Amino acid sequence: MLLIWLTFAKNIEDIANCIMRAGFKDVVVFFIYDADRFSMASNLIMTHYQTLTAHFKKISHFQHLQAICGWDQAAKMPSGGNVARAEAMAELSVHIHQLLTAPELSDSFNEAKEGALSVPEQASLREMHRQWQHANVLSKDLVQAKSMAGAKCEHAWRTQRGENDWQGFEKNWAEVVKLSQEEAQIRAEATGLSAYDAMLDIYEPGTTSAQLDVVFGDVKNWLPALIEQVIEKQASESFIAPSGTFEISQQKALGMEVMRLLQFDFNHGRLDESAHPFCGGVPQDVRITTRYSQDEFMQSLMGIVHETGHARYEQGLPHAFSGLPVGCARSMGIHESQSLFFEMQVGRSSAFIEHLARLASKHFPQNEQALFNKANFQRLYTRVERGFIRVDADELTYPAHVILRYEIERDLINGHIKHTDVPELWNEKMKAYLGLSTTGNYNHGCMQDIHWTDGAFGYFPSYTLGAMYAAQFMASMKQVLDVNTIIQSGDLSPIFSWLETHIWSQGSLLTTNELVKQATSETLNAAYFKQHLSERYL
Repeated sequence: MLLIWLTFAKNIEDIANCIMRAGFKDVVVFFIYDADRFSMASNLIMTHYQTLTAHFKKISHFQHLQAICGWDQAAKMPSGGNVARAEAMAELSVHIHQLLTAPELSDSFNEAKEGALSVPEQASLREMHRQWQHANVLSKDLVQAKSMAGAKCEHAWRTQRGENDWQGFEKNWAEVVKLSQEEAQIRAEATGLSAYDAMLDIYEPGTTSAQLDVVFGDVKNWLPALIEQVIEKQASESFIAPSGTFEISQQKALGMEVMRLLQFDFNHGRLDESAHPFCGGVPQDVRITTRYSQDEFMQSLMGIVHETGHARYEQGLPHAFSGLPVGCARSMGIHESQSLFFEMQVGRSSAFIEHLARLASKHFPQNEQALFNKANFQRLYTRVERGFIRVDADELTYPAHVILRYEIERDLINGHIKHTDVPELWNEKMKAYLGLSTTGNYNHGCMQDIHWTDGAFGYFPSYTLGAMYAAQFMASMKQVLDVNTIIQSGDLSPIFSWLETHIWSQGSLLTTNELVKQATSETLNAAYFKQHLSERYL
């Protein structure tokens, strides 16, 4: 133990910092005068764990700004501001990367591991260390180059997709792929994983492509036949499709009322419009977007339900760990499980569709009211069709879109194919999985997603993993709650309480397997997903 007596010291802060750097764990400071300075110094003498938490909370403040800048770029920024914004966000990415790779963190982690930490603090240390490891393997030059290439590619993609301009897109995307492969190789060497698995680990900690090959391979065995059965069953069903004009202002008002039904906290979030629906921001300031078409309203409405699921998860994360990695979402698969729980498990249930039909009828009084009949709504929202566009796909065909992308990005990042091979491979897999050709149709083919424009390789599996987790969570919830009656009542609080207790409030305190097992008594079991689809559609 170090004992220090200070009387008229004028540089107590410097002394405290020296003590910390020296590594003393137990320090007692005695002061004769100047109580204010004593308080300041004692606050500066922190444990190594406290030093780390303070540092990572500083990082989270910059990540907050980064998230809002990204939202503004997608939802509000004029196109002429893109170059300046890209440069500013690249600079911010470098600054965050420098904070994450600060040399002194290594010693802090080593010392903190030796400290007496509670179980939540041990989880917090684990997640900080995980973030540090992910960042520390990359140079700031690579981070900046990838950020710039991604911003350039994404901004040009907004126009190129509509023009079906693969040649123009490919020129920008080539650099994104090159830098992503470089990143993947660096991460692979640091972790001992394959190149693709090293990227997958960013989004799905602990998951490997070998595991996905088994899970997705099983889905590929039974999904095509199920799709065929359902399409044949629905062929004789008549329905009224949306027609006429659906004013965007009315669509937004409807969407916001549905968000209130789903208990979205508008004091800590908002709804906007973008080319690609997303949820961004931070738990205290969640931004969700959708996209509207005056020709129909059902896609934008269910997009809002989906993104509200993401937002409610963010708003429900543990406040005690706000600003720390352990207070963030467990994985992208778990994040998707919440959006798909809202959209598919709840949102397309018969009881919830009754609410949607009633509210839509109220907000579109000028349109044909037969459209808003509950039975008609039910048929529209459970209609199965083979289509080109992933974000417009129904629940049943959606996994085929995800598996296609997973297989392509896996082979691309592992270096088994070239980026110029993607259009042809995309066409081959679309024919095999959904019986559709995308020859020359890049707009509805390999250019349709935003994810690859900035190098988010390893992200796509999260969508179908999320659907599987969502089905498993619902199966467990139904063992203790009368879910259908709760939804019918219009007060979904018991459902949200279950999610808050078992998922939201846990943040990243547990591993993915631990989280799922604690909530459902078993780790991922894809049989619940197959059972859910069979029961709903057959």
